[in-house]
Amino acid sequence: MTLPMFEKIALVGIGLIGSSLARIIRREGLARHVAIATRSPATLARAKELGLGESYTTGAREAVRDADLIIVSVPVGSSGEVAQEIAAALKKGAILTDVGSTKASVIAQMQPYVPDGVHFIPGHPLAGTEKSGPDAGFAELFENRWCIFTPLPGTDPAALEKLSEFWRRCGSNIDTMDPQHHDMTLAIVSHLPHIIAYNIVGTADDLESVTKSEVIKYSASGFRDFTRLAASDPTMWRDVCLHNKDAILEMLARFSEDLASLQRAIRWGDGDKLFDLFTRTRAVRRSIIEAGQDIDVPDFGRQAIEHPVKS
Repeated sequence: MTLPMFEKIALVGIGLIGSSLARIIRREGLARHVAIATRSPATLARAKELGLGESYTTGAREAVRDADLIIVSVPVGSSGEVAQEIAAALKKGAILTDVGSTKASVIAQMQPYVPDGVHFIPGHPLAGTEKSGPDAGFAELFENRWCIFTPLPGTDPAALEKLSEFWRRCGSNIDTMDPQHHDMTLAIVSHLPHIIAYNIVGTADDLESVTKSEVIKYSASGFRDFTRLAASDPTMWRDVCLHNKDAILEMLARFSEDLASLQRAIRWGDGDKLFDLFTRTRAVRRSIIEAGQDIDVPDFGRQAIEHPVKS
């Protein structure tokens, strides 16, 4: 029998990411003890019903005591508050990481509270769905998905390798980036698409010439995909927008310029320009499939795949 990688792992936050990790840790035997912390008594009770850990508390400080690995899975705007709360209870030699979608802001919030001797390694698994809460998690969430680390200067190589191996055991591919480069990259591949989706669905909801019932009744596959993104957790995405503001605004400006160019092509009937754009973007889609980051299946009328709850 393979020995666990860690004696104790503390999960601060037990939403989609945290509960998926809890399921993987149990399935793979990655820790002897999983401590779960969340401020919501109802969420904590549900995590306990699902059997996601060995101990449960509404106090993050209690959960992280004696933990070898601490994973902070909260909205990025709460990262600093959590770091301040748990700092005094972190043991020397522990690895502290997070899963936030912005890195420069999270580092600025958390690093001042990290005690000497604790290995703080910011991270971001590029995986998720539009659902949230402990029931949303599933053990396969991270399979063949990237987990990006933004290690700070002086990071202990052994601690980084141990955390990397943990995520590999969860199914992830590993990469490292500078925090600012991460934030700019995610602004275009994740943050901007979500913002556009929220805006498109909001526009459809506000139209006076088309009723809301018609929007729902006749929604085609493209609009349905936007509604899936727009169903993502509002608190999480509010914090992403506020904490990666500069990169998002830069990408929105570029997008607005490209959209204006597209408007001109449509207005003046420039079919060649439209065809060239659609051909180029189609090739990007093929590249994503070839990289194994999506599958080539028919979309129209597809049924959503519900992942079974695994405790």
